[in-house]
Amino acid sequence: MLYDSMKEKFALVGVLLCSALTFSSGYAQEPQWMEKVKVSAYGELYYLYNLNQPKSGDVAPFLYSYHRHNEVNLNFGMVKLQYEQERVRANFALMAGTYVQANLANEPDGLKNLYEANIGVKLSPSHELWLDAGIMPSHIGFESNIGADIMTMTRSMMAENSPYFSSEVKLTYGTPNKKWLIALHLMNGWQRIQRPEGNSTLAVGHQVAYRPNDSWTFNSSSFIGSDTPDDARKIRYFHHANIAYQFNEQLNFLLGFDLGFQQKEKNSKDYSSWYAPLIMGQYKLSDQWRIAARVEYYCDEDGIIIPTDTARGFQTFGYSMNVDYQITKEVLWRVEARSLQSKEAIFTRNDRKVSEQVMIGTSISIHL
Repeated sequence: MLYDSMKEKFALVGVLLCSALTFSSGYAQEPQWMEKVKVSAYGELYYLYNLNQPKSGDVAPFLYSYHRHNEVNLNFGMVKLQYEQERVRANFALMAGTYVQANLANEPDGLKNLYEANIGVKLSPSHELWLDAGIMPSHIGFESNIGADIMTMTRSMMAENSPYFSSEVKLTYGTPNKKWLIALHLMNGWQRIQRPEGNSTLAVGHQVAYRPNDSWTFNSSSFIGSDTPDDARKIRYFHHANIAYQFNEQLNFLLGFDLGFQQKEKNSKDYSSWYAPLIMGQYKLSDQWRIAARVEYYCDEDGIIIPTDTARGFQTFGYSMNVDYQITKEVLWRVEARSLQSKEAIFTRNDRKVSEQVMIGTSISIHL
């Protein structure tokens, strides 16, 4: 009897030890999984003064970043979780700021603060062939919400009036030599998380990026689709191209061009068009100081992207210059002066329509 009792006790202890080891093993695996998750954050505070002193407080209806006059405000703040293994990747990020209020005004409340929410799977174990799906930054253009990564403090007119984000499925291939990247995109629309009401179509696009060496980068991106309800469907064709050249460690240039067409009516062979050229450059004075300048033009006579209710539509030149000071590796301080000059009186000063707008602003950003 004593032997049987002792045997039962040892068996019970064995079961408990096995359970404890199993739990401990599972618990030990959690930090290993968590080690694959990277946490990052970005914040961009600003103050902008418009010499026209708009009473509404909005700098201009076609600008979505840095668009509040005479306020200290948050342009864009973001916290991001990034998970990546050999054949799986995922991103989830939440955002806030005046950019969100202006640029995602048409999205449902539950989606407005989503910067990224996507999952990707590597389809080939030996090639860089990825399938990603979800909400992600747009493949169009060279400017993003992360202002510290671009040359200028404010965003260009072409960036402000082409997609910043997209809800899509994309197939991407990168060559082994890292020189080519090719992607195909199936999207909900022109900068849309949720499709417009009455629109049942999806949009398509492409991206081809070529970097032959450390100095040159060539990029081509497109969009084909409709951003209107089905009963008044107008097909939009849009192409963006840019060339970046790194002259040396101190000096770099970028040339960009947008070109778009849209049907004037459903099934029409008549099209409205718009285009936007841009050139910008940056010079590094030292490890901490940089200067940059930008010249741009945006022409949309039929008001497809930027409606104005004027005879010649939107035809505006832009000039800007900024000085940057890298306070620490994470913190960047910027000062910028910017002028916009239109062929039509599309701005307001003292309740009077004028054709020019001058802005002076400063920002401080932190990237963790």
